[in-house]
Amino acid sequence: MKFTGEIMVKAPREAVFNALKDAHFFASCVEGVQDLTEVDPTHYTAVLETRIAYMKFRFKVNVELARIQPPDEIEAKIEGSPLGVVGRMTATSKSRLTEMGEETKVEYEVDAAITGKLGALGQPVLKSKAKDMEKQFASRLRAAFENNGAQ
Repeated sequence: MKFTGEIMVKAPREAVFNALKDAHFFASCVEGVQDLTEVDPTHYTAVLETRIAYMKFRFKVNVELARIQPPDEIEAKIEGSPLGVVGRMTATSKSRLTEMGEETKVEYEVDAAITGKLGALGQPVLKSKAKDMEKQFASRLRAAFENNGAQ
């Protein structure tokens, strides 16, 4: 499954880049992230709790910041397993930042694969959930810069 989109943020590209590469700030923009732990500067573990359709899932996830090219691009690799059910989730996320006047355009591409019980829900359900998560992430990211200039 591939998801793409863009988010406009009223802030300089370098500030947006620094916020997005900060795992704790990034996690604060994603609903359901708990117990974020830094293993080293490019590896993190966390628990992601989410509701998809009529089921609630908790994932133990490992995140690797695979490539960081300031202030233009961040690539992350995510692997996780739902707690309590059989399955696996893998994803690669690429974000490209472009300065556009006083705003920054964040273009993103997520390539995800989900197996097991969660994968059996079907792509339309999963894509709908991903769109909801995208809207909420974008809203929280924009609000962080509008309210206090982010981190």
